[in-house]
Amino acid sequence: MNLIRIPKSWQIPEREATSESAFFNRRHFLKTLIGAGLGASILPILGCESEESKQALVETLQKSKIQKIHTNPAFSQVDRPMTTELLAGQYNNYYEFGSGKSIWKAAQALPTEPWKLEVTGLVKNPQIYDLDDLQKKFPLEERIYRFRCVEAWSMALPWIGFPMRSLITDVEPTSQAKFVRFTSYYDSKITVGPLWSLGARLPWPYTEGLRIEEMANELAFFALGIYGHLLPKQHGAPIRMVLPWKYGFKGAKSIVKIEFVDRQPATFWNTIDAREYDFEANVNPTKPHPRWSQATEKFIGQGSGFSWERRETLPYNGYGEYVANLY
Repeated sequence: MNLIRIPKSWQIPEREATSESAFFNRRHFLKTLIGAGLGASILPILGCESEESKQALVETLQKSKIQKIHTNPAFSQVDRPMTTELLAGQYNNYYEFGSGKSIWKAAQALPTEPWKLEVTGLVKNPQIYDLDDLQKKFPLEERIYRFRCVEAWSMALPWIGFPMRSLITDVEPTSQAKFVRFTSYYDSKITVGPLWSLGARLPWPYTEGLRIEEMANELAFFALGIYGHLLPKQHGAPIRMVLPWKYGFKGAKSIVKIEFVDRQPATFWNTIDAREYDFEANVNPTKPHPRWSQATEKFIGQGSGFSWERRETLPYNGYGEYVANLY
């Protein structure tokens, strides 16, 4: 059953986002709303629902809320309006579930319970964290970051999570650790995105990498939530990387393994085409992509319909004061 119909044009009012048939299976409908990250933006369409049904929806949404979160004052605002949750939840890159942007429905196949995150390699205290560990061991906070895709579009998003340096402190890397490799969930029966590209099989699972100094930077963040609740699956549930000074493909989603290593690791897009996707991938308006300019970006902002606002690209996405000394 198609629970939510989203025309490719995006030119639909929010009140029409959910099809009438969606209400015939309330339990499935509620779970899908959470997975889609639609949150409170869907509540206005429930006027014809019974009070019992509406209350069930509210309770389900509340279960996904992350409680007792403070907004880090250093990252409480940006120079643009927040991207609407409905747009952010329905315009995503998650290559494991397809090469287009409207992959949020396909991404609901991602299994997130139980979840284990293994941290290993050149560390003194290797760990295996479950979701409860991640939510309780590390103090969570909200940070509003600019997000810049290598495809020259951008958003402003309110992530919830913890600094990567907190995990570094917990596992204590050895002096031999120079780089960190991040591996995303992959199952060929579930993550059935494009299998072939450029005449060769894609290098699954998705991997990304950082220098350990980059991971320890104040900006580097692990996100467990967004818009006040746990991450929807298309955003990379249950844990993803957020590196606001780099292009978005550096932020591996649905991470299952983190390894501290002594040499630069191979990464997914860099392996496919190093000319287009370099290892550092810092936002740089003066360095064009081989197929388009990076001097400007299309900002996805507010409203219930799809709209662009053209903006100038900022060096390091506007975070040079935090990271320029790394390069």
